[in-house]
Amino acid sequence: MNALNLARNAYASPTAPIRTDRGNEYDAFTQVTHKLRCLNPRKEHISFVNALHENRKLWTLLAIDVADKGNQLPQSLRAQIFYLAEFTDHHTSRVLSGKSDPTALVDINTAIMAGLRQQGPTR
Repeated sequence: MNALNLARNAYASPTAPIRTDRGNEYDAFTQVTHKLRCLNPRKEHISFVNALHENRKLWTLLAIDVADKGNQLPQSLRAQIFYLAEFTDHHTSRVLSGKSDPTALVDINTAIMAGLRQQGPTR
C-alpha cells in the first residue's frame, strides 16, 4: 500500500459521522447550555462568566447569519432568531450585574435545541 492510500484510509473512515451545520449548531448549544446550567456562579465565577461570554458569542454569530441577505430561512424565523439574540445580549448583561439569573438563557437555548432536533438528524 502506498502513502496516498494510507493517507486516504486514515482520513476517510467510513464510520465517521457526516457533520451538518444544524448538528454543529446543536452541539454548540449543548456545550454552552450545559455550562450555564451546571456551573455555580459563586464558586466557579470565572468559568461561569466565560460560559456567558461563549453563549453571547454563539448568539451574536446567529444574529449575523440571519441578518445576511443570503440566509435562506423564512423572514419571520430570521426575525425571531435576531430578537432572541438581542434578548440574550441584554439578559446576559443583567446576569453579569447580578440583577437576574441564567434560567431564561438556559430555557431559550433548550428550546432552540429542541427545534434543531425536530428538524431531523443533526449528524
